[in-house]
Amino acid sequence: MTRFLVPLGLFLVLAVFLAIGLNRDPREVPSPLIGKPAPAFRLEQLADPAKTFSPEDMKGKVWLLNVWASWCVSCRQEHPLLVEFARRGIAPLVGLDYKDARPDGLGWLRQFGNPYMLSAYDADGRVGIDYGVYGVPETYLIDKAGVIRHKHIGPINEEALSKKIVPMIAELNK
Repeated sequence: MTRFLVPLGLFLVLAVFLAIGLNRDPREVPSPLIGKPAPAFRLEQLADPAKTFSPEDMKGKVWLLNVWASWCVSCRQEHPLLVEFARRGIAPLVGLDYKDARPDGLGWLRQFGNPYMLSAYDADGRVGIDYGVYGVPETYLIDKAGVIRHKHIGPINEEALSKKIVPMIAELNK
């Protein structure tokens, strides 16, 4: 009899874990970087390789870092929303062109519009690795002290922007 109870018990435990996993939102993957300083880097800017960008340049501002690439299909989905967000001037939006060819990134911004105050150029993806990027797009909300307060995985939609990101920006700007 116990010969059947052990496999049955293991099956039930696995079924419970599967049920819990299936009921979670995949966009709400907890990041170990939340509440910690944004990883430091200094990269060339996409549009002008003679200029560089570092998160240190944004100290004292609440801002968004949006990881994107010209080859990213989902980036096209969120892009009109980012253009509108930038037009409204809610917070500075910095792009991180991830594992892309410079001409492709520049062409993509010319074609679809450039919502970014600037884009840093992460050709080899090392900065993305430091931020825990495992797919694009991903967006990080960083506070005035340079601490990551929120990570959005996947394309930003109107609901995430209006109900989560914009209210967090307003709260952090107080």
